[in-house]
Amino acid sequence: MTVTAPSTRRWPAVRPWLGTAARLGLATVWLIAGGAKVGDLAGSGRAVNAYRILPYEVATAIGAALPFVELALGVLLLLGLATRLAAGVSAALLVVFVTGIASAWSRGLAIDCGCFGSGGQLAAGQAPSYLPEILRDLGFLALAGFLLIWPRTPFSVDGWLTGEPPVEDEDE
Repeated sequence: MTVTAPSTRRWPAVRPWLGTAARLGLATVWLIAGGAKVGDLAGSGRAVNAYRILPYEVATAIGAALPFVELALGVLLLLGLATRLAAGVSAALLVVFVTGIASAWSRGLAIDCGCFGSGGQLAAGQAPSYLPEILRDLGFLALAGFLLIWPRTPFSVDGWLTGEPPVEDEDE
């Protein structure tokens, strides 16, 4: 007879609920970010262009498409549909965002990241807040990473479609 420590037995029961919180939290982030930008696609394009990484035409096209990608990720995560894929795309986008913010910071640009609305050049005398933005996005990246590893959560379309319970047997 093998005796299992209480903390070891608890993890399989708690993990799906942590996953649900991560999934719904990340969904909320994407829905708010995309929703804040979708009404001003030109502003979103200007925000991407402010990073001075891509040619103007490419930056504005990416900026115009980004709110729709964010909204799609939010809906997928909210529903729990294609959770691992949505988490992977989320992680990739967040790495790009962190890299872009760090690049702007290292080059001395004074911009608003445009993460939750129109960004772009800051007015004279305004200071950028790069470190909090990077730390925030790293936190979101941790949520996406959790879902990449453990995408099965309660109350998800993925679970309903596969008929699989969100809690794996301890023998797996």
